[in-house]
Amino acid sequence: MLNTFSFTKGHGAQNDFLVLTDRDNQLQLSPADVVALCHRRTGIGADGLLRAVPTSRTPEAVAMAHGADWFMDYRNADGSLGAMCGNGIRVFARHLVTTQLAAPGRMTIATRAGIRTVHVPTDDSRDIQVEMGRPTLPGPDAITVTAGGSSRPAVHVDVGNPHAVAFVDDLNHPGPLDVAPVVTPADAYPHGVTVEFVHRRGPRHLDLRVYERGVGETSACGTGACAAVTAHILTSAGPRTGVFRVDVPGGTLHVTVHDDGTVLLAGPTRIVATGIRPAHRLTAAGTSTGLFGAGAGAEGGAEECRPRSASLVATRLTSSR
Repeated sequence: MLNTFSFTKGHGAQNDFLVLTDRDNQLQLSPADVVALCHRRTGIGADGLLRAVPTSRTPEAVAMAHGADWFMDYRNADGSLGAMCGNGIRVFARHLVTTQLAAPGRMTIATRAGIRTVHVPTDDSRDIQVEMGRPTLPGPDAITVTAGGSSRPAVHVDVGNPHAVAFVDDLNHPGPLDVAPVVTPADAYPHGVTVEFVHRRGPRHLDLRVYERGVGETSACGTGACAAVTAHILTSAGPRTGVFRVDVPGGTLHVTVHDDGTVLLAGPTRIVATGIRPAHRLTAAGTSTGLFGAGAGAEGGAEECRPRSASLVATRLTSSR
């Protein structure tokens, strides 16, 4: 049993992640382990956890070993599995370069949504870019999102993970996103959904608030920015291609839409800490879990891991202009 483990913490536009390198695929983290690590009072604190594992050593990713050396095992803060994360994969790539597991430049990374190509500049101050593929519109058309006492139509967009994108005249209209918005029909999203509230500021300029599946309201969402731009193009008479600016509470992301419908996500990425963590007493109650010992489950963990209040996020977005 491990007594300690090392970690990296980074963020993309204040959407923050823990990254654990697992060269031998030995860290079998339970959902309760992830909840405990992501807890902002009794753990390290993060919106999600990324485990870096060689694809050749990962049964669920070994089929992608010919195209990528590393697999991004992404977990939401509530311990649930995630397929893709646009900000997370940029932090993951920065971690690989910082720890000399990969060289800057073009690299490929395996995810549950497939292989993604990432471009990491040698200058740490420049944005990392991710080729996100082509978003899809699975339908149905009659998606409705309810929050802040009102309902509004939404567009179902898949960017390797599911999104419901609703347009608003004011980002304060959804109210404090202390609980997940209600999305109907529920069977359109059997595994849950990330919800975006989008305000159009111009033909290529959007403001965004997001309630992220398995996390709560976050300061940014990379796949959400891509979903918002896709829905904006679908429902407006403006430009169909080019570079779109998406302002989020944590900063600014840029989404480039190509002629073939594929999108490129770019944004700031920073490593803010590295450290050593004892591999015991991870939960808020002090009981060991999963890899770190037998004990409590993850029930209730998602609520405790909510990263920040919605009112603070909305205030920061407004005051940053």
